[in-house]
Amino acid sequence: MRLIFEKNVKGRRGLKIQASDVPATSALEAKYLRKDPPDLPDISELDVVRHYTNLSRLNFSVDTNFYPLGSCTMKYNPKFTEVLAGLEGFTAVHPLLPQLSGGGILTQGSLEVIYNTKKLLCEITGMAGFTMQPLAGAHGELTGVMLIAAYHRHHGLRRKYVIVPDSSHGTNPASAAIAGYQVIVIPTDSDGYMNIAEYKRRLNDEVAAVMLTCPDTLGIFNPRIKEITDLAHDVGALMYYDGANLNAVLGKCRPADIGFDVMHINLHKTFATPHGGGGPGSGPVGVCEKLIDFLPIPRIVKRSDGTFALDYHRHKSIGYIAPFYGNFGVILKAYAYMLLLGKKGLIEASESAVLSANYCRVKLKGHYDIPFDRICMHECVLSASKQIKNGVHALDIAKYLIDMGYHPPTIYFPLIVKEAIMIEPTETESKETLDEFIETMIAIAKLAETDPQAVKRAPLTRSVKRLDETKAAREPNLRWRA
Repeated sequence: MRLIFEKNVKGRRGLKIQASDVPATSALEAKYLRKDPPDLPDISELDVVRHYTNLSRLNFSVDTNFYPLGSCTMKYNPKFTEVLAGLEGFTAVHPLLPQLSGGGILTQGSLEVIYNTKKLLCEITGMAGFTMQPLAGAHGELTGVMLIAAYHRHHGLRRKYVIVPDSSHGTNPASAAIAGYQVIVIPTDSDGYMNIAEYKRRLNDEVAAVMLTCPDTLGIFNPRIKEITDLAHDVGALMYYDGANLNAVLGKCRPADIGFDVMHINLHKTFATPHGGGGPGSGPVGVCEKLIDFLPIPRIVKRSDGTFALDYHRHKSIGYIAPFYGNFGVILKAYAYMLLLGKKGLIEASESAVLSANYCRVKLKGHYDIPFDRICMHECVLSASKQIKNGVHALDIAKYLIDMGYHPPTIYFPLIVKEAIMIEPTETESKETLDEFIETMIAIAKLAETDPQAVKRAPLTRSVKRLDETKAAREPNLRWRA
């Protein structure tokens, strides 16, 4: 597809404006005005409409294609939440208003939404308190580690290490390092769990926290979590729950009940708001009772008369971690989603997500290697190690899926699985859609045996083919030049 600049025809116009019959004036001083006209293409209105309409059709989205991107939970987002988030009563509120004298009374609805969402998350997770301010999952992780550091500092403890398993999200060690901790990585054992013997060997009273992604990136729920949390608490360390995969366990277990002290949730994953390039995200952080005093300010509180207000008087707080109160639009949509589904609906959503992942795992078993072949949670991890014998890699399979009309699954992650293909079908896809995808994956596996070059040539149907993805990421060229 040609760029719109390449469709330029000198002198062509989409709209002709009549010459003005009054003297020209400008609201801006001359020094602020452009000296030369912008280098825009000359093109008709119809060509503009067709160009951008066709450009939009090249995009993959949950609204157009099955999007089994593992670890990202690309599920359908109900449109009614978008309508609610667009109501003028919410969009017209300025975030500074509740900070002004008398402004709080004009923002009671918005403050109540944040407060009620926080209370629902406390009920779902068992945590004693939440901050809704973190603007994404990784921001939530950093906030959580800062809370842990503040807790140890308050008690006069100097701790140097944070433990993470090698099956954790990559942001876990990054967040710990940014917060000033040294990271100890525990390997995965032959059963797919964090090596408990190595964990015991590395755990000591210099460890500040243990961060667990739960379920982990292998799609596995570690059955020894209670033992792990008890061991950490015995040496005074705190337990951090990476709740990015909370959509697998809603209503089944509460992190606080199994010994976690701090956690973050990706509202945009678990509670159905746009994810990925469609963001923004939201990563609220929950804490147990002993960490509540350290939560960021301002905190939204409910007064005895039932009204809501901002509370800045928390002298142990870690302070400000966001400009205002979080990504309000995301919080609002997640709140509406929780109210719509209710307790029963949220549990059914988790059960359906787990069922869909296991359906894919069982159906694809025999065609692809499954490194840890057991009941998984919301996502299953395959390996293309069988296809590699014919020279077909996970990347080739992903590219071929594009030609078949699917967004590729996550590949080469988790890093501990050779030629990993991580599939997260989510709870919103029908059995018919899953069956079609499974049949396509099986067809690719067979093609890899009979005609591997056909797989390696893909994609053939897109406007761009195989890219140097490293160069594209590190040297992005996004500007058109004549």
